[in-house]
Amino acid sequence: MKKETIIKLKNLTKNYPVAGRDFPVLKGINLSINSSEFLGIIGPSGSGKTTLLNIIGSLDKPTNGEVNVLNKEIKSLNHKDAAELRNFHIGFIFQVFNLLPVYTVFENVEFALLLQKNTTKQRKNAVMEALEWVGLTEHANKKPDKLSGGESQRVAIARAMVKSPKLVLADEPTANLDAENAHAILKTMKKLNKELGTTFLFSTHDEKVMGYLDRKIFLRDGIVEKDEKYKS
Repeated sequence: MKKETIIKLKNLTKNYPVAGRDFPVLKGINLSINSSEFLGIIGPSGSGKTTLLNIIGSLDKPTNGEVNVLNKEIKSLNHKDAAELRNFHIGFIFQVFNLLPVYTVFENVEFALLLQKNTTKQRKNAVMEALEWVGLTEHANKKPDKLSGGESQRVAIARAMVKSPKLVLADEPTANLDAENAHAILKTMKKLNKELGTTFLFSTHDEKVMGYLDRKIFLRDGIVEKDEKYKS
């Protein structure tokens, strides 16, 4: 599979107003990320890694610099265009599962498709395929309160993958899981990365996650300290 650059950051800065002054969170980030990578932004709390992930996911905008994601310049996107980029091309996985308790597993995964103009049959096929990817087809009609933590996170993965996105952003996805479930979740994501060619970009300081990454970008005080690649 031919690799293409899907994320390009050039001199990215992000400031937030604090007590009437601009507080710099990201300080001139330069990065290039290709399709099919399985990589992480590594750093302690306050290093800027979640801010960086949010900007890449078009949930926030840079103060200065260029952020090109899937051939879209994030800074120039209006609200509608940013929402379309997320709804069709980017999947999100968070440490909090964010499942809707009144809906079934099937409906929680289907929710990600409702803003797309698919037929009912197309949605059903996509949801069942996504649940099969994460080994949860037999739980399709269960409510979230009947699931374990590991199963809930697998539903969240299915919800992120059901759109067949080119990019999945995972912010501390194993933080609320025990070691056994964390490793099972990471193996599932690694399998999807290999089989579907989806790029997975993590924000993490979890040693368990780091053991699965093919590339580690170390962030400290808003600056990239190291960018290490490994053979997958």
